[in-house]
Amino acid sequence: MPPSSPKPMRWRPARERPLVERGGPPRRKRTRRPPAIILRDVSKTYGLGQIQVRALRNVTLQIARGDFVAIMGSSGSGKSTLMNILGCLDLPTGGRYLIDGVDMRDLDEDDLADLRNRKIGFVFQSFNLVARTSALANVELPLAYAGVDRQTRRQRAKEALAAVGMAQRWHHQPSELSGGQQQRVAVARALVTNPTMILADEPTGNLDSRSTEEVLRIFAGLNQEGRTVVLITHEPDVAAQAKRVITLGDGRVIDDRRTAGVHDQPALPHHQKSAHHLYGESHR
Repeated sequence: MPPSSPKPMRWRPARERPLVERGGPPRRKRTRRPPAIILRDVSKTYGLGQIQVRALRNVTLQIARGDFVAIMGSSGSGKSTLMNILGCLDLPTGGRYLIDGVDMRDLDEDDLADLRNRKIGFVFQSFNLVARTSALANVELPLAYAGVDRQTRRQRAKEALAAVGMAQRWHHQPSELSGGQQQRVAVARALVTNPTMILADEPTGNLDSRSTEEVLRIFAGLNQEGRTVVLITHEPDVAAQAKRVITLGDGRVIDDRRTAGVHDQPALPHHQKSAHHLYGESHR
């Protein structure tokens, strides 16, 4: 029996001003919001004994709010290092990284953790779900870390699971779910804090073609709602779903092409031709 189609997300946008303005009527001042991401000459060097490995070399790019970007590259190209920096999981050795206009160099570890929890939703290839724990409890985790009360976080977790077509599976543990279902739970966990940006690192790498299409359809829906989506992949047919494809090689941007406008509707997921679909149900 085919899985039910995910319901469209319906999130209330974050409030940008207090409920009550003090000191008279609010001023109608137009301010231009900064891009979601700005990288300026970002470098990352790892020291392995006396050997210095340059994972990123003077990467400069901007990602607009509401864009859907795929970052491609072979193993060792620097794409995972770039994802770690974009997700504030690591800091660059050189250069500047600004997210929503905030320079990461100005934040301490507590502020970085708070920013990650509020603004960024992470999705990983290996799902990273807690074993022997229900889907609902897995999705609640980010809210628990943020100190949200149990009743509120349970309600929000159920809404997030329903939005990715997993409303009937909230009580199941990861071992009782297929690969595609586990990844949908992981996406729900990324969404439960209502982030403005989704960072997905090889999110379809462990999925068959059918599950890949389901997950990509969810990402397309999230982007259509206005969220910025950045997807790391080595699969050209997966990258083809994005509006912009950035290719890395030896830690540098070697190609940057746009296939659709920032505010265009994302492409509809199509049949995936990548090699992982050949394994069929063994990956589910």
